Amino acid sequence: MSEDGATLGLEEVLERFAVGPEATVREVLALIDANGEGVAIVLDAERHLLGIITDGDIRRAILDKLDFEHSVGRFLEQKRRRGWEVPLAMPADTPSDQIGRLMKVRLVRHMPLVDEQERVCGLALERRFAGAADLPMRAVVMAGGFGTRLRPLTENVPKPLLKVSGKPVIEHIVGQLRESGVRHVNITTHYHADKIREHFGDGSGFGVDVRYTHEEEPLGTAGALSMVEATDEPLLVINGDVLTAVDFRAMLAFHQEHQAKLTVGVRKYEVSVPYGVVEGDGERVTHLTEKPSLEFFINAGIYLLEPSVLRGIEAGQRSDMTDVIQRLLDAGENVTSFPIHEYWIDIGQMDDYLRASSDDLKKGKEPT
Repeated sequence: MSEDGATLGLEEVLERFAVGPEATVREVLALIDANGEGVAIVLDAERHLLGIITDGDIRRAILDKLDFEHSVGRFLEQKRRRGWEVPLAMPADTPSDQIGRLMKVRLVRHMPLVDEQERVCGLALERRFAGAADLPMRAVVMAGGFGTRLRPLTENVPKPLLKVSGKPVIEHIVGQLRESGVRHVNITTHYHADKIREHFGDGSGFGVDVRYTHEEEPLGTAGALSMVEATDEPLLVINGDVLTAVDFRAMLAFHQEHQAKLTVGVRKYEVSVPYGVVEGDGERVTHLTEKPSLEFFINAGIYLLEPSVLRGIEAGQRSDMTDVIQRLLDAGENVTSFPIHEYWIDIGQMDDYLRASSDDLKKGKEPT
């Protein structure tokens, strides 16, 4: 087995990635969150590979509202019925460069390695291969808003520079982008633009290349994108008042796997109705539900766009992301939802800002 750091040995695989078929999907979610690599390997008692559960599988299960107390074995059966292939594995003595090439061709981020008895004895990780550190995408942080709901805090400072856990919200965002492998960040500005420029400069002090797009007049949540420098890479757009531990690598992989034109981050949101809800057909009562909880997916203010989407935004004209998404839907383009189960909070309102200020941002993940 290669010792170049791109592959993990048996002990680490068993400790950080392996589960049995009797484990619950919720336990797998916790394992994937803990190992930070977006994968769990399902093994039988003899270490034979039964299946792979990826970050994407978990997010699709969230969209499908799957019961997370289901066993992993049952989950794999459902996955196979949907036509998913038996997971690919390679002999442990395969040269590292050959493993890397095959993973690139098959568009997989994880490759189990097996011994002569077909028992799992290692795991190759795509991001650890040479050249895989940087993400092939650019980012735009939307930081031009007035923050009127946070006054008086924002009377002399732009909302993205309000501090949480000792540093500005937007610095948390830029730091997370850097740690995810994003090297080019564009910040759109309007209100107190000079203070944001003074804070970041050219970005060299923060480990990224920072450019600025200034809105003379507010252009909505998407209008400024028409002025962003053209790119041939996917563009990650995130609101400057969002704090999250979402895995941007996983979002890009999900976006590419579904061949989406635009992927929108969504967040599960529940509303508890404090009364019994009566359903009826005319005057006849058909059903009564006592204090139901209604569940929705809301827009989380994080988007991943193909470069061609930018060309459809009219330069200098007000446009919101909802307009952009609707145009794509009307044109029959593929728009995908990416559920965020990690920590997420929008600090746009005073109560939420105060809550974020008391949160431990290092906790990262939240249970589904």
